[in-house]
Parts: sequence; structure tokens; C-alpha cells
Amino acid sequence: MEDRKIKIEICCGTACYMLGAAELLRLETIMPEDWKEIVDISAIPCLEACSDDNLGGAPFVRIDGELMSNATVESVCDKIYNILKNRGGK
Repeated sequence: MEDRKIKIEICCGTACYMLGAAELLRLETIMPEDWKEIVDISAIPCLEACSDDNLGGAPFVRIDGELMSNATVESVCDKIYNILKNRGGK
């Protein structure tokens, strides 16, 4: 299995925070224990992904450089699981 950590960046700009990023910040406390050493979660002041015409995509999360819109705890966990599965892990 690849040793590189999965990098999760949660946008905490005003729109993202109000539309669900606050819940996403709980990921570290609710993810499976065996993920905690291979997933690096950070809060970013703003990913600059939204504008007046695409606030509907908030909250935004960047996972290993790939931007995810309308992120939820479930969708982020699904993405982590798929990355690990592709690496040959759990």
C-alpha cells in the first residue's frame, strides 16, 4: 500500500462554513481509527472555488488536489475509501 497520506482540505470560507463545512470539520473525530494515520485533514480559510453564480456547490473540499463540491461527511468518507481501495488498502 502507498505510504503517502491522503490530503483533505476543507474550505472554511463563509459560504462553505455556513453550508456544511462545520460538520465536515468533525471528520477527524468520526473517521475509522485505521484511517487517522493516513489521512491529513486541514481547514483552509478559503479554497476560492465559489463565486456569486456557484454558491450552490458549497461546501467545497479538496481531496488530493481534486475539488469536490457539495461535500458531505458521507461523500468525503466514500472518496477516502475509494482512494484506499485503489491503493490496495482497507
